[in-house]
Amino acid sequence: MRELSYLNQGVHIYITDERSGDIHDFMNSGGIGAFVEHLNRNKVTLHKPPIYLIGKDEKQDTTVEVALQWNDSYQEVLYCFTNNIRNRDGGAHLEGFRSAMTLVINTYAEKNNLLKSAKVTLSGEDVREGLTAVLSAKVPDPKFSSQTKDKLVSSEVKGIVQSIVYERLTSFFEENPREA
Repeated sequence: MRELSYLNQGVHIYITDERSGDIHDFMNSGGIGAFVEHLNRNKVTLHKPPIYLIGKDEKQDTTVEVALQWNDSYQEVLYCFTNNIRNRDGGAHLEGFRSAMTLVINTYAEKNNLLKSAKVTLSGEDVREGLTAVLSAKVPDPKFSSQTKDKLVSSEVKGIVQSIVYERLTSFFEENPREA
């Protein structure tokens, strides 16, 4: 219920314990940005607040929301959702997100001579080290690899996510050089 409250910003989800009469209200006005902050609550973050990106592909009627924040740990924590359904194995939207992230960071680093002495290109694992992110895609007719919906296989979603994340994250880095 907590995850759903983050994914549906501002919506109240009530659960009543009929034994005791206790009512639990799950509501979060911070959306997936607050979800990322919750996931990072016991970590030292490298920037505040989390980066929030949103975009819509009108042609495919697909909306993509991403919140991300780096911390001082070495592991990547990434939650993927399609239409509020958790995709434990990721899928097309995760592939699009990862490729866009790597491309944006390498392009920004090259453009601003941040890697001039190293003469290397950062790998995907390098740019995602210490990253906590929540990726949510709203897709009109999603296709999954199994009945449990653990992996999104709608191939068109990869390009949509990649395009939106590339465009929005590039703009964010240009407007916020300190965070970049």
